[in-house]
Amino acid sequence: MSRFSEPQAAAFQALNASLAVDRRLWPHDIAQSRAHARMLAAQEIISAADRDALLAGLDAVEAELREDRFGFDAGDEDIHMAVERRLTELAGPVGGKLHTARSRNDQVATDLALFCRAEAAALLDAVHGLMATLVDVAERHCDWALPGYTHLQRAQPVYLAHHLLAYVWMLERDRARLRFAAEQAGLLPLGAGALAGVNFATDRRMVAAELGFDGVAPNSIDAVANRDFALDLLNACATCATHLSRLGSELVIWSTEEFGFVVLSDAWTSGSSIMPQKKNPDAAELLRAKAPRIVGRLAALHGVMHALPLTYNKDLQEDKEHLFDAVDTLALSLAAARGMLEGATFSRERMAAAASDELIAATDLADLLVRRGVPFRECHGIVAGLVRDAVDAGRRLSDFSPEELRAHSEHLDGEVAEVLEQRSWLESKASEGGTALPRVREQLAAARALL
Repeated sequence: MSRFSEPQAAAFQALNASLAVDRRLWPHDIAQSRAHARMLAAQEIISAADRDALLAGLDAVEAELREDRFGFDAGDEDIHMAVERRLTELAGPVGGKLHTARSRNDQVATDLALFCRAEAAALLDAVHGLMATLVDVAERHCDWALPGYTHLQRAQPVYLAHHLLAYVWMLERDRARLRFAAEQAGLLPLGAGALAGVNFATDRRMVAAELGFDGVAPNSIDAVANRDFALDLLNACATCATHLSRLGSELVIWSTEEFGFVVLSDAWTSGSSIMPQKKNPDAAELLRAKAPRIVGRLAALHGVMHALPLTYNKDLQEDKEHLFDAVDTLALSLAAARGMLEGATFSRERMAAAASDELIAATDLADLLVRRGVPFRECHGIVAGLVRDAVDAGRRLSDFSPEELRAHSEHLDGEVAEVLEQRSWLESKASEGGTALPRVREQLAAARALL
C-alpha cells in the first residue's frame, strides 16, 4: 500500500533523485548502519540473530560497492535507499529492521558529518604536504634575493625564502580552519529520528563512540536541520583556495620572459595549439580560476540554508554537490601547487638583478635620515625628490655626487653609498618577522617545528 494513488512524474523523479551525487557516501552509510545494528541489539530492540544477519548482509553490500559490482536499480532514489534495498535482497525481510529507530533525515545528516570529518582530515594531510614542500624550497633558497612588491611595483628587496614562508603561515591558518570544521562535525545526529527523537530506548552514545564522534547532538531538531559543519568546511576550503590562487598568480607572473624569476617544469605546463615556442603555466593559472569556483560553492550552500524553516526540507539535498565539488577541487589544487613548487627552477641571477634596483633602497635612505633626527615625513619628501631627479635624469642614486646629495639635504653624506649596497637593504630588516637572514632562519626553524 502507498499514500499515493498516482505514480511520480518522470521529470519529478529526475529532479528528486540524488543517487548520482550522494553514492560516494556509501562507506559512511555502511559504517553507521553497522553501528546502528549493533546498538539496536545491545538495547534488545532487535535480536542478536537479527544483528548478525544485518552485519553479514552489510558486509556483502560493502564488498559489492567496493568492487564496483553493486547493481543500482532505476528506483534507487539515493544511496541510502539503494543500500537498504540490496541489504533486504541479500538478508531477506530482516533487512527491513535496520531502519528501526532512525529516519533518513538523521541518517543523511550523520553520513554528511562523517564525510566532513574524513575529508577535513585528508585535506589537513594535503596542506601539511604543501607546507613541507614550501619549507624545503625556502631552505634551498634561503639567501636568494628578489624584489618584494606592492601594487606589483618593486617595493623593497626580500629573500625568496622569506617570500615563500609567507604562504606557510597562510596554510597554517588554513589548517586551523580545517580542524575547526572537523570539530564542528563532532556531534552525532543519528538518534534524532525525523526531527523529534525516536520511540525506542536507544543508546546514542554507543553509536557515537563506534563512529568516532565526540558526543551526541543535544537537540533532535537541530541535529536534523544543522549543516553548519558543511558551511565551515566550505569556508575553510574557500579561504585555502584563495591562498593558492595568490601563489598561482605569482608563479604565472614570475615565469614570464619579462620577469624570468622561475621556470616551471614541463610536467606542470602545456603548449600552444598554434605557437610552437609556447610553454604556458596552465596549472598555475588554474589555481587562480579554481578559487572562485570553490567560493561560489560556499555562497550557494549559504543560499540553500538562507531562511530555511526547521527542520528537514528537501532543499538540503542540494548540500552535497557543493561540498563534494569543493573538497575535490581543493585537493587537486593542493596537489598541483605542491608539484609545481617541487619541479620549479628559480633564477638567482634574474631575481638578484631585479632586486639590485637602487630605487628600492629609498626607504632605507629615509630611515638613515630618521636616525639623524629628521622627522620621517620630512625624510620621505627629501628622498622622493632625490628619486624624482634620478628618474628624470636616467641616473642611479649612487651616481649622485656628495654635492648633489647635500643639495637635497645636509644630512645626506658619504654613508649613502653604504646604504645603497644591496646586502644592507636586506640585512637591515632585522625586526622580528623581517627578511634579515637571521630572522628568516628563525622562521624556518619555527615552520619546521610546526611540521
